[in-house]
Amino acid sequence: MASGGAECARLQANGAGTELEAEAVYAQEESESSSRRWGAQHVGARELAELYSPGKRLQEWISVILCFCLISFNFYNLLSYLSLDHTLSVIVGIFAGVITADFLSGLVHWGADTWGSVELPIVGKAFIRPFREHHIDPTAITRHDFIETNGDNCMMTLLPLANMAYKFVSLSPEALYQTCPWECYVFALAIFVTLTNQIHKWSHTYFGLPCWVIFLQDWHVILPRKHHRIHHVSPHETYFCITTGWLNYPLEKIGFWRCLENIIQGVTGQKPRADDMKWAQKVK
Repeated sequence: MASGGAECARLQANGAGTELEAEAVYAQEESESSSRRWGAQHVGARELAELYSPGKRLQEWISVILCFCLISFNFYNLLSYLSLDHTLSVIVGIFAGVITADFLSGLVHWGADTWGSVELPIVGKAFIRPFREHHIDPTAITRHDFIETNGDNCMMTLLPLANMAYKFVSLSPEALYQTCPWECYVFALAIFVTLTNQIHKWSHTYFGLPCWVIFLQDWHVILPRKHHRIHHVSPHETYFCITTGWLNYPLEKIGFWRCLENIIQGVTGQKPRADDMKWAQKVK
């Protein structure tokens, strides 16, 4: 599997042909790894799936319900304060919100993939576990329902959405009119963060996707399927942004994630992706 890491680095440097070549490498690794029973039958994947608890399910249900209630309330109020005078600033705000969401998706994805352990109190089983499961059973996410897929992302957006709702009921109409472009940025950011794992799920789904989803993937409005395969070339050390994937290439070219890893390893002595590899190599 070490050769996969070297090949991945070569593909990142090539630019234009990266996605098609990464698909070939990904398929080769799948073949080479068959003896380890990757996928749902992998020992580590089965253990990780069994850690999904009723308490976790309840948290996801509550998060999804609250999130979509707040989204509906805030969207209705945003429409009330939009004006033609805001057109350019709103467009810029929405674009900035999407870019920010893509970066944050990469930051969270990189952090959970690279550091921490399933054994950590609270966050281990609740939030790091799905990342470990995903690398040894990438299609597990396609078997998750809407609640399991989106519950954690909905929880992450509750605070900014609740703060926005509070402003709509407490500030004067004049103040809300002035801050409308900023609130459009926050709303776009919240929407794309909320949808990130759903978009991620679509990038692993090769059958039955709606035509409009395939259209958005083909035009790289959201994360394309072939683009995301670059991340799944072992050792999963690049292309972490999974909302649109727009930032993956520039961040890789400047060595952003590698630089952060070197700093953290130098300060803490912890090896990147050690826990991820432990679960991948589990055989009994």
